[in-house]
Amino acid sequence: MIYIMMKPASGKCNMHCSYCFYKDEISKREIPDYGFMNEKTLEQIIRKAIGKASKECTFAYQGGEPTLAGIEFFEKSIEFQKKYNTKGIHIQNVIQTNGYSLNEKWCEFFLKNKFLVGVSVDGIKYTHDKYRKSAKGEDSYFTIIQNIEMLEAYGVDYNILTVVNKTTANKVDKIFESYMKKGYQYQQYIPCMEPLEEDGQVREYSINATEYGVFLGRLFELWEIACRQGNRIYIRQFENWFTILKGGIPEACEQRGICGVQTIIEADGSVYPCDFYALDEYRIGNINENTLEEIDEKRKEMQFLEMSYNHAPECLECKYFKICRGNCNRYRMYGKHRLCEGFYYFFEQKYMQLLQMAEMLQ
Repeated sequence: MIYIMMKPASGKCNMHCSYCFYKDEISKREIPDYGFMNEKTLEQIIRKAIGKASKECTFAYQGGEPTLAGIEFFEKSIEFQKKYNTKGIHIQNVIQTNGYSLNEKWCEFFLKNKFLVGVSVDGIKYTHDKYRKSAKGEDSYFTIIQNIEMLEAYGVDYNILTVVNKTTANKVDKIFESYMKKGYQYQQYIPCMEPLEEDGQVREYSINATEYGVFLGRLFELWEIACRQGNRIYIRQFENWFTILKGGIPEACEQRGICGVQTIIEADGSVYPCDFYALDEYRIGNINENTLEEIDEKRKEMQFLEMSYNHAPECLECKYFKICRGNCNRYRMYGKHRLCEGFYYFFEQKYMQLLQMAEMLQ
């Protein structure tokens, strides 16, 4: 399968989130913002990706805020997909948005073209508005919740992504209850990422390992209660652990413990091997100048995937490594995940329940 992530609006955003990893990331590049992706670059991406694909091809749109590129950009993307898909490749389109500027026209487009829409929401009003403000500094919660309700009304497929920071972790009960009432069936919880080249400063939003372990344990308890009552909420992290326990390969790269082959394309066509490493020193080509084969070769020369084999010796000896696998390399320090003790606490408390639920759900 070919997976392409585009940054059609580069790092531009209509919101200001205190912990935004991409804002931090692009500030460390020589050219932070590449503007908006032009039609030529978009066509090169679509043509080359579909040309290389054998069965499936996924186009993901992220940012910054990708909807700032305008709906016409996405209509052109669909036009190019139809033009170049002469082999009957199965194509999926996925967009990750903050949901702030969605309207009925966007909903109609997403429904018509079968987009999967990921919307970022940090729980309840208090936890969300603390760190996720509009670009003007205004609260954004109610606007985004109303726009999610609009997606629901139109029948658009969507899921919810929530950042686990100090505030959201401490309100897990209220957040899960709120999501249940709103009918959010597909949820993903992402640990808050510290800035690159961390200087040891503890930020207001930073979550420590103990808090994260307690959060995971309580979230699992709430999820298990709902599941046993007949309401199986999809929580990505848990589902991937169930896949591992059943002998399968998790779809989330961080839960595989080693980096996967990804192609991240900035607005100017620059290509990077991972969204978390969209930095000058990791640039592996330009889609306007290089073939995907040349880009793959550059990735191999850089040994980017091999970089994620850097597990600390104590991790390899840990009794839970077979399920933890060290998680994402971007979160590791000296080969050890910075929230390692939190994962260990969770598995100590819930490993047997994980096994039981994996068996029951099979």
